[in-house]
Amino acid sequence: MSGFRIEHDSMGELKVPADALYGAQTQRAIDNFPISGLHLPRPFIRALGLIKAAAAEVNLSMGYLKKNQATAIRKAALAVADGQYDAQFPIDIFQTGSGTSTNMNANEVIAHLAVKGGTKVHPNDHVNYGQSSNDVIPTAIHVSATLTASEQLLPALRHLKKTIDKRARELRNTPKSGRTHLMDAMPITFGQELSGWSAQIGSAIERIEDALKRMRCLPQGGTAVGTGINADPKFGPAMAAQLKKLTGVKFESAENYFEGMASQDAAVELSGQLKTLAVTLMKIANDLRWMNSGPLAGLGEIELPALQPGSSIMPGKVNPVIPEATAMVAAQVIGNDASITIAGQSGNFQLNVMLPLIAHNLLQSIGILSNVSVLLADKSIAGFKVNTARVNQALAMNPILVTALNPVIGYEKGAATAKQAYKEHRPIMDVALETTGLSKDELKKLLDPLTLTKGGIHGGGGGG
Repeated sequence: MSGFRIEHDSMGELKVPADALYGAQTQRAIDNFPISGLHLPRPFIRALGLIKAAAAEVNLSMGYLKKNQATAIRKAALAVADGQYDAQFPIDIFQTGSGTSTNMNANEVIAHLAVKGGTKVHPNDHVNYGQSSNDVIPTAIHVSATLTASEQLLPALRHLKKTIDKRARELRNTPKSGRTHLMDAMPITFGQELSGWSAQIGSAIERIEDALKRMRCLPQGGTAVGTGINADPKFGPAMAAQLKKLTGVKFESAENYFEGMASQDAAVELSGQLKTLAVTLMKIANDLRWMNSGPLAGLGEIELPALQPGSSIMPGKVNPVIPEATAMVAAQVIGNDASITIAGQSGNFQLNVMLPLIAHNLLQSIGILSNVSVLLADKSIAGFKVNTARVNQALAMNPILVTALNPVIGYEKGAATAKQAYKEHRPIMDVALETTGLSKDELKKLLDPLTLTKGGIHGGGGGG
């Protein structure tokens, strides 16, 4: 017994590690849910601490807590928010679906810290005053996801877009063969290709920012079932204002607490936008992998920065490790979204009962997307080199450039010229000199790859 102490709750007594800051309800959850070893992440614990600190301030202002109680709770809660006691939050994410165990974990730790500091504080009667797990945990999901997306993901995406835009400007006059169906197509510039990536990231930023408008609406104040029982009617709006003061984010009190507690539609929406971003990053990563492929037997258009040996058996092999990591992140986020979608359907009457799962998956998606976006920018896109000789050789041999001659010689003659060039493995310029009756100067002008990237009709007259 020397390593334990006895704690009690409404169900009776049980042993708790002597050095633990939590109490009986947390210990019961530890004992009941030895499932995954996964714990709610740092951003969520931060949000819980901020919520408890805000509640102490609001309850003091409304006369529901004594000043010494509120001061002690606020001090302890902010220490929790700062990450000083993360080891005291050991409960598995696969627990009671409301997250009640984790809410009580926070209440017990904060109360214990307050008592150690010399102030009599009860986890339910004081730390949890005016609250229920049923509004605290949904609020913590909203606060943690909003803060993490605002502080990490959006800056990472803006950095990625800025990096892509810089390279697009540098490569705006560097033509290459376009590809549709992975097959040779009309030329584009590297700058144009990258501009598509940039636009995708820009759209992702807009989508996420729009989804965060709903995430900033907090159900705190609904307490047990959304009616606000045992909470001052002003508690919810006052909490949103206090959290805004603590974080600088424009949190608002939800117009309808029943929606915010019975559903997780805002989290599902945000997860859907993260999934869309994942699809975008998968596309960019795979483009980079194809462009880098070879370098001799593949496309070999670019050379990504060499970051590490690529094989334990093949000396000299270097692999596109950052695009591969990006693709795996995308796959994980898409899987997380599927789980969140199922969890979002589990709002039975007045409460969703898969809240810890939603919190874990949503925050994991935001975190890994943030990290890999910076890596993709700094370790792949910023430093890749164009293999100009290889690109120009492919352009010269690309029979599809004959498309530019359609207005002059017509589709049929163009098709015959392209087929002959394919068959004979000869540059399209050489074959067109024999089949079209056009001079070399005319063909140079009509088949100039950079000119063809500008669109429009460059031939003039004839054909169809």
